[in-house]
Amino acid sequence: MPLTSFQKRYLRGLAHTLSPIVMLGQKGVTANLIAELNVAIDRHELIKLRLSGGDKEERSAQIDALIAGSGSELVQTIGHTATLWKRNEKEPKLPLPK
Repeated sequence: MPLTSFQKRYLRGLAHTLSPIVMLGQKGVTANLIAELNVAIDRHELIKLRLSGGDKEERSAQIDALIAGSGSELVQTIGHTATLWKRNEKEPKLPLPK
């Protein structure tokens, strides 16, 4: 179920104080990076990513590949930083408003 705009606003507020956990390097999106992202997002549910340099289209392609590889949802992007969320079905950590 996709996030509502109210839920995204709530998650943006929670993510404001977070530091980036996963950082893309020069190699971009790799299988190892997707595996690391899946571990981090299962543990935290809400994470920030630091994207590698490049233009807006390149960053957008990186975000799309990360979302497809992890099954997460995009909460927001600001410059070179993206915030992703995915519910941990076994041990939910963040309650979402309806």
